[in-house]
Amino acid sequence: MPPASSPTEPIGFSRHDHGSCVHDAMAVAEARCHDARAQLTPVRRRTLEILLEAHQALGAYDVLARLEKDGFGSKPPVAYRALGFLVDHGLAHRIERLNAFVACAHPGAAHDPAFMICRSCHKVAEAEAAPGDALNQTARQQGFMIEQTVVEAEGLCPACQPGVPS
Repeated sequence: MPPASSPTEPIGFSRHDHGSCVHDAMAVAEARCHDARAQLTPVRRRTLEILLEAHQALGAYDVLARLEKDGFGSKPPVAYRALGFLVDHGLAHRIERLNAFVACAHPGAAHDPAFMICRSCHKVAEAEAAPGDALNQTARQQGFMIEQTVVEAEGLCPACQPGVPS
């Protein structure tokens, strides 16, 4: 299994070798499914490929339209089941703010994701939520044990900021 990228390195807004990014993510997906004795069926595989094609969150109906175009059917459960499988196996995340899904930028790495969502181009960069933040301190003071944190921040990526050369 190829090494997972570090969850501290955000991917999405910066230039990177997208071909390697997709190849590595698919290799991790295959290995994770093999280890979990779960099937990465053709529709699940294609759903992940669709999410990996761009670092952009896609709604379930956007995914369904692509699946239908590729001959996988047009019924919403086709997309929702495939997306649910990918989320359950740590290969994709649900972006609550957008009611959409994005491929995990760090498959295979245990992490609490933090998403930076560009409100203009809708690209999504994933980084790791800071473990020593104020929320964790407050939770500890209250005797609350946080098991998972998801942060979603909306703003403008470097390419969409006025006056910033891309």
